[in-house]
Amino acid sequence: MRSIRDAVVVGAGPNGLSAAVELARRGFSVEVFEALDTAGGGARTEELTLPGFRHDTCSAGHPLGIASPAFRGMPLERHGLEWLQSELPMAHPFPDGDAAVLARSVARTAASLGSRDAGAYRRLVTPHLANWERLCEDFLGLGSAFNGGFPRDPLALARFGLAGLQPASWVSRRFHGERARGLFAGLAAHVIAPTSTFATAGIALVFALAGHAHGWPVARGGSQSVSDALAGYLRELGGTLHTGVTVKRLDELPPARAYVFDTAPTALARIAGLGNAYDGYRYGPSVFKIDYALDGPVPWLDEAARRATTVHVGPTAGVIDDAMRRAVQGRDPDRPFLITTQPSVVDPSRAPEGKQTFWAYGHVPNGWAGDATELVERQLDRFAPGFRDRVLARATTGPQELARRNANYVGGDIACGAASGLQLLLRPKLSRVPYATAHPAVFLCSSATPPGPGVHGMSGHHAARAVWRRLSLGR
Repeated sequence: MRSIRDAVVVGAGPNGLSAAVELARRGFSVEVFEALDTAGGGARTEELTLPGFRHDTCSAGHPLGIASPAFRGMPLERHGLEWLQSELPMAHPFPDGDAAVLARSVARTAASLGSRDAGAYRRLVTPHLANWERLCEDFLGLGSAFNGGFPRDPLALARFGLAGLQPASWVSRRFHGERARGLFAGLAAHVIAPTSTFATAGIALVFALAGHAHGWPVARGGSQSVSDALAGYLRELGGTLHTGVTVKRLDELPPARAYVFDTAPTALARIAGLGNAYDGYRYGPSVFKIDYALDGPVPWLDEAARRATTVHVGPTAGVIDDAMRRAVQGRDPDRPFLITTQPSVVDPSRAPEGKQTFWAYGHVPNGWAGDATELVERQLDRFAPGFRDRVLARATTGPQELARRNANYVGGDIACGAASGLQLLLRPKLSRVPYATAHPAVFLCSSATPPGPGVHGMSGHHAARAVWRRLSLGR
């Protein structure tokens, strides 16, 4: 007869694995169950196009991964994780062949925005950069407030909030030119919401500050390296990982004192028998993603774009905001704002010699069934003429396929929940402890909980704290 486990985790994405690691580090017995054949969630790498071309199936650049207090407290390098940095974290090209850039240097970034906006950018980011390490812990540590924790630097966090809680479109009024406004809107658009949305300025600032402080690295060999390192560390701590096991009911799992779900809230409710507990939870827009095998580098007009691992293709704040609004309102894409990554710039292991992997996605409505390939490639050709001539093979992934590959992406929502209104901060619903549920032994640790989406493991970290507080009381 199997002995009772302290904790069983359902879902081996970065948050599920982080929760399992945090519990195992404190001496609790842990088992993890994953439906797919490999761990990873949104941090997977596969040969999607041609042999030898390794593509990240979802997340590729990791500004919050390298900055994550959870990851930095683990010996992930010992288990194969290596961050690779390009000369420029991000480039934002314009049709005239020039680009704004997010560089490690604030001065270089400001200079790329033009003389009229250089000073405004420096005044916006410099006061927060000096406190970045503590600010990052407080921002990504948002969930600690629900576990009895306190900000490390309340004054710095409050100062950040004065600008960060505003819509990005409001803060952009500090700038005169399209370069600065476009760059800032592109940073805010990582949250997949119109730039007029509450707190989108904070998202833009976090991504800018992360780039200045630590860069926007990729993981050598692919994002799968992040997941494999977490899984390796879990095994070192005595935890067990089972793959290829789909969980449909709670009673299918081994007996445990706590069950932790790295799933969408509605999936947790279905599996754990919680009825309509999360019926009010809203899922947001999706993306249309294309992975490319290329016969050489992307022929960007701007030289800076050739040296950055992430390239935003907008170009203006108006185009970016319109693309976000169309996706949120359920309208077909017109001129998509593209987030692209080209990891081969710094990681030759991603493709055969002389070739490159590249991916791009544009935003589309939840569950959208169309084909945006032509729209995406038309945008790319504007900023990289001759791009299509470099394409050896492509793999397209729309919302429905995203949802089939990852059950957490309901309707293709890669953020596991709409980033609009209070749901941007109060996820999955207003609760004293958002990781706890109506069932005293069941917890939620996915990116549907604070601090939200991203490969940083902090939702799992905070959920684990809620679990071990409950388990410790039981002991």
